[in-house]
Amino acid sequence: MDTLTTRTEPLGGPGLTLHIDSGRPLAELTKAVDDACDWAANQEVPPTLALRLGATRAPVSARSPWPGRVGVQDVNRWERAVRRLERLEAVSIAVAEGGCQGAALDLLLATDYRIATPDLRLLLPVNEGHFWPGMAVHRLVNQIGAARTRQLVLWGHELSAESAHRMGLVDELTTEVDDTVRAAALLLGRTAGAEMAVRRQLLLEAATTEHEEALGSHLAACDRELRRLAPRDGSGSTGGNEAP
Repeated sequence: MDTLTTRTEPLGGPGLTLHIDSGRPLAELTKAVDDACDWAANQEVPPTLALRLGATRAPVSARSPWPGRVGVQDVNRWERAVRRLERLEAVSIAVAEGGCQGAALDLLLATDYRIATPDLRLLLPVNEGHFWPGMAVHRLVNQIGAARTRQLVLWGHELSAESAHRMGLVDELTTEVDDTVRAAALLLGRTAGAEMAVRRQLLLEAATTEHEEALGSHLAACDRELRRLAPRDGSGSTGGNEAP
């Protein structure tokens, strides 16, 4: 992973593997993620994106400056690219190894299924000695809560693979990465497409949306599922009598 590359691989269907080295320039990383999203959006069958995350240029526990000396518009383009990944109909699977920080951490938090190797260290982003207040903080609060995120942000702690797994930031610890990616792709591929996007969006909105506001979106999702289960001859009904 000395350079950022992409390649297709057999993942149980259309698939693309994207190698992310956090030491690469922000503009290059943004283009790579946007290109992968463009490719995924143009596939007839919802594909699988596998992201290999990490940086091999520094010790596991070393923090590299992120995102470096860039403009705010460069940061905005990066955040929009990560958001595109987060909202794709494609299934996204992350493999995090070694020191995971900066771009790698942002992308890890935006993926559907997260695999880690035992040497993983999640490192909060620091830019020239100062904590970087990017959207990783927002995603961490939504995924593990404000109290745990506060400890990470204010105390500058790093997370081991075991701690990240215990908190739910990674789903599986393994040394058999390729086999685990293929198994996850086959499993998650069953719900790839619009249904995956709907489930993901409901999860993303749950922490910040009031019950009454969220009800409409959940009812619409329930209606789609009921229509899928309805008899093909049209004799079934998704309606019903409401209680007074």
